[in-house]
Formats: sequence, C-alpha cells, structure tokens
Amino acid sequence: MTIEIRRVDQSFDRHGDLLELILRAFAYMDWRIDPPSSAHRLTPALLKEKASQECAFVAQDGGRLAGCIFLKPEPDALYIGKLAVEPTMQGRGIGRRLLVTAEATAREHGLKALRLETRIELIENHRVFSGWGFHKTAENRHAGFDRTTSIEMRRELE
Repeated sequence: MTIEIRRVDQSFDRHGDLLELILRAFAYMDWRIDPPSSAHRLTPALLKEKASQECAFVAQDGGRLAGCIFLKPEPDALYIGKLAVEPTMQGRGIGRRLLVTAEATAREHGLKALRLETRIELIENHRVFSGWGFHKTAENRHAGFDRTTSIEMRRELE
C-alpha cells in the first residue's frame, strides 16, 4: 500500500466519492450519537464548497480514496474536521499521516495547536486522540440539548 496525501484543489472532481467515504467512515456512530452527525447533511456540492473554504486533503492508495481531513485555521489553533479513514483501511496509519499533514498546515499558518471535537459517546475516539497527544479542554452541547454532546480536545505543537 502506497498512500499519497493530496491537497483537494480545483482539479479534484471526486466529491461524490469523498462523500461516500465520509459516510462509510462515520456509519458506525449512526446509532450511537444524538444529535446525528452533520455528515448526513453534506452533499457533493457542499463538500466542494467546504474544500474551497478550508484546507482539505485526501489520502489515496492508487486511485482509491483512503481517507480525508478538513482543516480550518482559527485565531489560536487549526481546527480538524471530518477526519475520516475508509473502514477497510483503518489501522494502517492513514489517520496518523493525515494528522501529520494537519501539523504541517498549522505551522504554515503560524498556529501552535490543533483542535478537534468528538462526540461524548465515542469513548474509543477519545482514546485514539489521547494517544495522538490531544487532551480534553472543554465539554460542549449542541443547540437544544441539556447535556454534554461533545468534547473538545487540543494538542499543542512543539
């Protein structure tokens, strides 16, 4: 397996395939989280627009999409969103390679930290992100909820 990380630019024309990848990667959480994932509101057109407004990257194995990450510069950190790895390819270091890309992007923007949010119910994600050096910084709730629905995690860059 030779994974290539590629920036999603104007020449990228596989937004439908990218949406399918995200939905497959997030499917395991469908019955576990409330409210449902915002991934269900995405369309190929919305992904194309999102990629034009943020820093988006895909991981490819030959012509096959293996993963993606969307990065949004904020005043004090680079926000990581829609980090997804093809379920049949998880455990092969693709997520970590995308995270290295996020670190490089943060440095390019002069940012010294990475930030992400993960749902409160997804304990296994909390462990993975902790293993990647992230620590919990806040608990958040979606509009209309009277309980914590997500946690915010942050990783300072050296």
